[in-house]
Amino acid sequence: MTNKQKVIVITGPTAIGKSSLAVELAVRIGGEIVNADSMQVYRGMDIGTAKTPLEKRGSILHHLLDVVDPDEPFNTAIYRSLALPVIAEISARQQVSFVVGGTGLYIKTLLGGLLSCPAADSALREALERQCDEQGLEALYQRLEVLDPDTGQKIHPHDKVRILRALEVIELTQTPLSVLVRKHRFRDKPFEALKICLQMNRQDLYDRINRRCERMIEQGLIGETERLLGKGYSPDLKPMKSLGYRHAVKILEGEWDLDKAIKQLQTDTRRYAKRQLTWFGGDSQMLWYGPEEKEGILKRIKHFLGTAESQQGAS
Repeated sequence: MTNKQKVIVITGPTAIGKSSLAVELAVRIGGEIVNADSMQVYRGMDIGTAKTPLEKRGSILHHLLDVVDPDEPFNTAIYRSLALPVIAEISARQQVSFVVGGTGLYIKTLLGGLLSCPAADSALREALERQCDEQGLEALYQRLEVLDPDTGQKIHPHDKVRILRALEVIELTQTPLSVLVRKHRFRDKPFEALKICLQMNRQDLYDRINRRCERMIEQGLIGETERLLGKGYSPDLKPMKSLGYRHAVKILEGEWDLDKAIKQLQTDTRRYAKRQLTWFGGDSQMLWYGPEEKEGILKRIKHFLGTAESQQGAS
């Protein structure tokens, strides 16, 4: 027996339908949604992050959306510090917390605790920044792949922030980041979690991704990016270099035409989905369902919550 709070995790690759499913489940179970998408925390970034529109959220409360501006710092530690009290408040209201999103590190940190790493070293960071300017980010990424191939596999070659941080940790600890992760094992577990990952045929998923990318452009991604730049947010900010926004910047700067930007966005998003699936596939506790298996998921959640009998007539 455990007295830990129970949480439901709904995760999976981008564009698979996590948000809409979570809203439906929350309505039927009696729950609230806690965002676990690292981009949806930013204000003014709606289309490119695929935030659920207000009209589709219904009566379900959504938490940890729009909590910082694009130029404000945000990381896994801040996320966990915000999510823990939110989940406690949801529990106090006798509601179920649905942790929903595709940022695997946020979910892992929330459920298992923070990895203890040395604080950033300004002199070392400046040296790495200079090396990046002189040698190029690709050279630093290749160095990471040699020093810590496991970590290198999980980081996108263009993710400058995470590449530099991984190299910094290696230099400061003389230990690969992946080794530190394995030693930590994320054992600080404040919750009892049911983890559900959505999956579908790979080609069907890629077709959905391609359509979503086209839809984002139709919905005004270029204009949204232009408004953010107009407010003074640099295209070099981490959120502005994320999927969709960095592609829109290329259009606005005249470097790419619309057709090239869409095709590259589709390619990059498909690659991101593949990395997400690799990450979630490494979690032995993950339960895999197709997004159409709503009744099976609902039954599994009710069993986990111990409400299968009492809520049988409610659904």
